[in-house]
Amino acid sequence: MHDIAKPVKTQMKSKLRTMGVAVGSLIALIVIIVGIKGLQIGKMMSTPMVMPPTTVSSATVKEEDWAPTLSAVGSISAVQGAVVSSELGGVVSKIAFENGGTAKKGDLLLQLDASAEEALLRSAEAEAELGRQDLERTRGLASQKVVSKAELDAAESKFNRLNAVADQMRSNIRKKTIIAPFDGQLGIRQVNVGQMINSGQQVVQLTSLDSLFADFALPQQYLGQLTPGLQVHVTTDALPGHVFPGKVTAINSMVDSSTRNITLQATLENPDHVLRPGMFAKAEVTLPEKHKALVVPGSAISYAPFGDSVFVIEKKKDEKTGKESQAIRQQFVRVGEARGDLVAITQGLKAGETIVSTGVFKLRNGMPVTVNNDLAPNPQVNPNPVDS
Repeated sequence: MHDIAKPVKTQMKSKLRTMGVAVGSLIALIVIIVGIKGLQIGKMMSTPMVMPPTTVSSATVKEEDWAPTLSAVGSISAVQGAVVSSELGGVVSKIAFENGGTAKKGDLLLQLDASAEEALLRSAEAEAELGRQDLERTRGLASQKVVSKAELDAAESKFNRLNAVADQMRSNIRKKTIIAPFDGQLGIRQVNVGQMINSGQQVVQLTSLDSLFADFALPQQYLGQLTPGLQVHVTTDALPGHVFPGKVTAINSMVDSSTRNITLQATLENPDHVLRPGMFAKAEVTLPEKHKALVVPGSAISYAPFGDSVFVIEKKKDEKTGKESQAIRQQFVRVGEARGDLVAITQGLKAGETIVSTGVFKLRNGMPVTVNNDLAPNPQVNPNPVDS
């Protein structure tokens, strides 16, 4: 019995020893793995995280001469425009124009029936001819002292009266022929062939569109700065993107006592006839004095309730490697007047500084950036976008 128990104990000890070695090896492996991971985490924590640079477009803060402007709203009116009407009544016998067409000065627009007036004219001309013959006979007799001076005067008066009656008939016939008083574009006719119309009946609107007026008003405190000849730029919501240049041609002689505004009139060239009388318009009068202004693209400004800002691009040098890179700095600014794509900056920037021109909404202070202006827009004071 004693001899059999001894080998069993030896086997138990061998198994325990093997298990101890396996457990120790496992623990050592775990310690090694934990140590490696700890070293990796420590290295990551000791190395600062660097964000990849963001690509932006840039613009340079420029100093430009900007003339002060005065803005107002008004309307477009015709330099020459009239509602062509009939001076006499009658029956429409002919309409010689098309709705919306053009007319030259002297072109026939409408003809009224004048057959009765023409018959009366022939009668008046016959009587005037008889009066002329009587006058010639009376003059011959007066030269021979056969008739008195009073009879000669009566014959001359009769002849002049008959001539006047004939002239009146001719005038009535002419008034029944309605012609264009000036060159212009016609509107929509308001009469029809065969219609009986009265005197003063409106026939058609005729408007000259080559030149137009822009009528607007400005406060009286600017009266001392306003003179005829000042440049005016007119825009209208009906034609977005179009700017119509003109000049101030008239300043009213009185200030409106209710609004204390002075009315001005500018003349605009309208060669394409795209402007029409009655349009709402916005006018900007350019004053002769100029002042220096720092200007940036309007897209470079980040508008916020707590203040407007731009992002200034600056060079940044790594103290360890000495390598230079570009980073942005948020700069709060005070925004002034806007003209076209540009905005004036009254405070916060200096001429020559480089700023981010587009995409400012995605940027944060201190971010690294790279500049690419291949697709950057070209801001202008008077942009003229291509029609799409």
